[in-house]
Amino acid sequence: MHETATANPDATPGTDSSSADGNQRRIAFARLRDLALIPAIIVIGVVGQLVSPVFLQPDNLINILQTMSEIAILVLAQTMVLIVKKMDLSLESTMGLAPGVAAWLTVSAGTGHGLGLLPGAWAVPVTLAVGLLVGAANALLIIRFGLNGFIVTLGMLIVLRGILTGISGGQTFFQLPESMMYLGTTQWLGVPASIWICLALFAIGIVVLGFTGFGRSLYAIGGNVNAAKAAGIRTDRVLWIVIVTASVLAALSGLLLSGRLASVASAQGNGYIFTVFAAAVIGGISLNGGKGTIFGAFTGVLLLYLIQNVLTLAGVPAQWIGALNGAIIIIALVISRITGGKVQE
Repeated sequence: MHETATANPDATPGTDSSSADGNQRRIAFARLRDLALIPAIIVIGVVGQLVSPVFLQPDNLINILQTMSEIAILVLAQTMVLIVKKMDLSLESTMGLAPGVAAWLTVSAGTGHGLGLLPGAWAVPVTLAVGLLVGAANALLIIRFGLNGFIVTLGMLIVLRGILTGISGGQTFFQLPESMMYLGTTQWLGVPASIWICLALFAIGIVVLGFTGFGRSLYAIGGNVNAAKAAGIRTDRVLWIVIVTASVLAALSGLLLSGRLASVASAQGNGYIFTVFAAAVIGGISLNGGKGTIFGAFTGVLLLYLIQNVLTLAGVPAQWIGALNGAIIIIALVISRITGGKVQE
């Protein structure tokens, strides 16, 4: 919750005092922004209860958290990438392809549209391995060959989506092995395992980015990559770790979704990236890199899903929720301009 909001890589020896004061002010502002959405979440809670007495019922709240957990993990992945001033559009396709390949190889032939080449116990390792390979391919093209990250991941999104459609024949994989179902269906201490996993990952992210040198290096790279290099940070290695980790998280997110739905659709993940960006931006993550916190990203996705749930309970058609996500991004950018004095380009 107390991650450093931005690095100060341009500091010089003659400005230690002023730099320290500036850093303290930025850290204090970051901590304040961590809590900025809490009042809005409380207001939505009150409004939701007025709209429907079902809103604050434990079953509804758990349903919100479980449904949100898969997207929240994607938001966590994208947040790390955005902090280092990169962008990964392919996360939504990785979310579909990774469990799709696992289902294709492990689901019995004929009945579940798979090949049945591997035993069910291989499903989870295969899912994570596909995520790792996709992340490595993205990192290779972006870091080693210096290609534009936006274009690379846009192309990868299209390629992965096409592969999933190809291996599935446009159909849905079902009769998934128990190993793929477990994390999406089981409960730990009366709460879905996916919620525990999501909270644990965000807690780890908060600790890593807020209290470790590796986390500080992410903000330094996002703030000024050349200054980060001059400071001795191995920027390429950090970027490799971030991009590959984000892709593995997307694969895990897809595994949780597939387990909850007991299937892998050929269109799984399509359009999710828009919700991911809406949640990240409303949570205070800068598209310019070097700013934002993991806790802020979590409150962003939580607020977004609470609003969507209130609209659903109020009988608002689902088609309007997509428009809401776009409106939230625009409003968040306007607020950023007002409060920060600079548009997040």
